[in-house]
Amino acid sequence: MLDAAQADEAIAGLERTLSEVRARLRIIHMWQCAPTQRVDELPDELARDVVEAVFADQLAPGRLELAVVEIPKYIEALRRAREAPPAAGDAACS
Repeated sequence: MLDAAQADEAIAGLERTLSEVRARLRIIHMWQCAPTQRVDELPDELARDVVEAVFADQLAPGRLELAVVEIPKYIEALRRAREAPPAAGDAACS
């Protein structure tokens, strides 16, 4: 069980993860649509991001897309659980 603060922390973490996954997917899509795919012509920081995103996708093809679908479900479940009033009989025993 999570209290409200723990749920909020978990939700925030999942939202950060979802944001990173979406960013990686955007990078991969831009890279795939580039007329020439030459990492050495990119600024260093962007080149690093491209290499990391493409490498992650090569290691686990389709997993980033799956994460974009699944993570919001966990976020919503945590939000609902956080807002749900305790069911009758859920009080802790003394």
